[in-house]
Amino acid sequence: MLSRLARALMMTRRARRLLVAVPLVLVATITTSTPLGATPPGNLPQTPIEPSFTIGLTSQMRTLWQAISVDSPTIGERVFFPREAYLRMKQGQIVNPATDYSNRLIALFNLDIAAYHRLMTTGVHAHFERVVTSRADAAWIAPGTCENRIGYWHLPGVRLVFTRGRHVESVAVASLISWRGVWYVVHLGPNPRPANIGTVDGYRSGPGMPGPAGGC
Repeated sequence: MLSRLARALMMTRRARRLLVAVPLVLVATITTSTPLGATPPGNLPQTPIEPSFTIGLTSQMRTLWQAISVDSPTIGERVFFPREAYLRMKQGQIVNPATDYSNRLIALFNLDIAAYHRLMTTGVHAHFERVVTSRADAAWIAPGTCENRIGYWHLPGVRLVFTRGRHVESVAVASLISWRGVWYVVHLGPNPRPANIGTVDGYRSGPGMPGPAGGC
């Protein structure tokens, strides 16, 4: 039989372990794309820096894959082109950029997340492997082009390569554009498309080919 003192010591040690574990969980659940107190990137001026094609791009696409895996537009919006940046780019170029952003860009993105999710979770669950892209397909889109008053880098047809069992498959991310040296999704599914429904772009058996170049 353990004495009352021994039992009390065991309970105290257990309580200390719990107190150490709780903050770690809290830190893990408060992760955001913009550090607390930092200025959102869309509120800062554009730069002509060409974004990374290695770690930075892969990190963004891993977050996109996570969003697709759990069908979460909220996670996906961490890597979607910032709203304030879009409003600044389109000011005076199109009618009501705010409505276009919410009713077209984000609305289609949310539908596409669900469509890609259905593909990835049909049958054997898909596992992300790598990103395939062609740096030669990237182009600087000058101000005044494609109804944009601010320039940016554009990268079409990035491939998300995944495995399902032993089978290699891939899909496209239709269009990435830059803001301050970071790649963001602006179109996940194809743009334009015949109907405003969730659409998977460029599904292929195997890794597929990135691109084609062009567009804006």
